[in-house]
Amino acid sequence: MSRICILGGGFGGLYTALRLSQLPWTEKPEITLVDKCDRFVFLPLLYEVVTGDLQSWEVAPYYSELLAGTGIRYVQANVESINLPGRSVQVMQNGQVEHLAYDRLVLAMGGESVIGRVPGAADYALPFRNLNDAMRLSDRLQALEASSADRIRIAVIGAGYSGVELACNLAEKLGDRARIRIVELGDRILRLSPEFNRKAAEKALDDRKIWVDLNTQISNITQDEITLQYSDKTETLPVDLVLWTVGTKISDVVQALALNKNDRGQIRTLGTLQVEDYPEVYALGDLADCPEADGQFIPATAQAAFQQADYAGWNIWASLTNRPLLAFRYQHLGEMMTLGSDDATMAGLGLQLKGTPAYLARRMIYLMRMPTFEHQVKVGLNWITKPAADFLKALTVR
Repeated sequence: MSRICILGGGFGGLYTALRLSQLPWTEKPEITLVDKCDRFVFLPLLYEVVTGDLQSWEVAPYYSELLAGTGIRYVQANVESINLPGRSVQVMQNGQVEHLAYDRLVLAMGGESVIGRVPGAADYALPFRNLNDAMRLSDRLQALEASSADRIRIAVIGAGYSGVELACNLAEKLGDRARIRIVELGDRILRLSPEFNRKAAEKALDDRKIWVDLNTQISNITQDEITLQYSDKTETLPVDLVLWTVGTKISDVVQALALNKNDRGQIRTLGTLQVEDYPEVYALGDLADCPEADGQFIPATAQAAFQQADYAGWNIWASLTNRPLLAFRYQHLGEMMTLGSDDATMAGLGLQLKGTPAYLARRMIYLMRMPTFEHQVKVGLNWITKPAADFLKALTVR
């Protein structure tokens, strides 16, 4: 029996595992998925847990529930080291060391937040990458809302999709009490995004009175202040909350591997997603530098990892069943973002939508991309029935 080990349970790793479990095997392999967390996180919807629009089980289902009945073994553990010549992975689970042997290995461990480069950031800034981050932010906001302060002052570091979406959703949640500013090192927000989305985001930020500091660096963060450095001056401002949405680094375990990497530390792969010099190893997502068959730029997004997982699963199956492998072809399906409840924007595949139509389209697209059909049904039914339940609850209160 062949042994397939998948490190990382994000869009790349989890969806590769599910794809492998669905393929027509003559002898089904042993598929092991390793992740340090107990839940998968559908990151594009994580903001809506903070605002209360979605529940945590919808956005962050347990791996044990998603993998039930698939035959995939799930191991909640930290990856300690990878022995490429010996084809084994050492993991630490509840203080116990386990060695996982493999015939095929998938590296899909994603990136880790980098917030320690600015003095005080590691101590006082909150990252926003997982469910624990969202819960910490919710608790902090609840405390601030319950305080006697007239204004709640928030600095969001980074003007990419994460920063803009967080800022808009928090402005809506906090209303007139919010004093939010986005701090961006570059000269514009959403630098790599379609112009349609950028213009819609600029209007949303302006409508919500969110200040945007472009061409600005952060030189220091304390418990209640942030120091900004412009081209010609330095300014220290009071702040109640700093949210960090920029910067990722490759994990130390991956960095330690003697593999060909680019100048950002990403592993170089062939077009088939196989690692150079190690055809039994596949890399995808944030940690991979993968050439695209048509020469397209592949962004470090959930959409790209989602598509790579389909190819990785197929190619692993093909390599174990003596079939030809496929070169990865990225399909840019557009970009979407939420700008608040019932407000969003999307651009792609010849369509440009904003407002309620974009919000509904975004919800439906993300619903169809959730990891299993069973979870799609549970979430979809909840989305349909929740408005009616909320209405009946409101009538009862009255």
